[in-house]
Amino acid sequence: MTSSTPPGAGAPASYQTYATGRQYEIRRGGALAVITELAAGLRLYSRDGIQLTETYGDGEISPGAAGITLAPWANRVEDGVWYLDGKKQQLDITEVSRNNASHGLLRNSAYSLVDETQFSVTLEATVFPQHGYPFLVRHRVQYLLREDLGLEVRQTLINDSGSRAPFVLGAHPCLRLGDAEMANLVLTVSANTRLVADGRLIPRSSEPVSGDSDFRHGQRVGSLDIDVALTDLVFDGGAARHTLSSPDGRSVTLWQDANCSYVHIFVTTQLPGRPRAVAIEPMTGPANAFNSGDGLRWLAPGESFTMAWGIEATLGDAG
Repeated sequence: MTSSTPPGAGAPASYQTYATGRQYEIRRGGALAVITELAAGLRLYSRDGIQLTETYGDGEISPGAAGITLAPWANRVEDGVWYLDGKKQQLDITEVSRNNASHGLLRNSAYSLVDETQFSVTLEATVFPQHGYPFLVRHRVQYLLREDLGLEVRQTLINDSGSRAPFVLGAHPCLRLGDAEMANLVLTVSANTRLVADGRLIPRSSEPVSGDSDFRHGQRVGSLDIDVALTDLVFDGGAARHTLSSPDGRSVTLWQDANCSYVHIFVTTQLPGRPRAVAIEPMTGPANAFNSGDGLRWLAPGESFTMAWGIEATLGDAG
């Protein structure tokens, strides 16, 4: 376990600075994960030098929120408005183009170190009571490199308030398979239902997957351009699995546990330096859950809730 800290007053000039704060590196065998102080984000996961997530430069924050964790809501709240016991709550608008409150309250927050071991790191940040979210909660994130060299992530929300607090948890990992051309990979997602969203990406209804949203038997990424939430996941052995696979037999898989019953698929040409990128985002609820109630959970005072997800790969002789 190694880490680097940005310089403070009087720090030696040789110290490396990072736009995302302190960098936590955990290694096991040929596996490496780099986690950031900012947003408890996954900046890199690789095995034997094969990059399995998208990354970015030292002087950059995560482009398109790649790799960050999300609390106390994932995705969007329409107009930043929801109601608590009949009283209007107004969140800050952070997605101005669509007039939504997006990606929770910790995207721009530093997480403090809670614990570190040879193969894991645990970080935590606090959401203090504020307009639009009058609750005191903590978001704790643990990254662990397992014995099989897979990466496991556990996100826990703890309610320190005197009243019950609503939440949705999520994460925003962008997967890749080394230098394989993304367009040639096949995306398989174990989901049976899509949420039908409007132009502001707010779900209005649901329907069985079909066409571009049906990944159950695999679709070549090709020229896909999609931004869709899926649910009715197929859980096998307690986990749903979604995979990017190459014709040469290699693959990278994101898994999520049964506490995490939604997945958002975002295939985009907007990630800098990449002709196409694929985000596979595990979530406990969809966009606008604070209003629809879909997937919304409430924590009683003193309670906690944990969702788990992770990344694993089949790389043949490479590991």
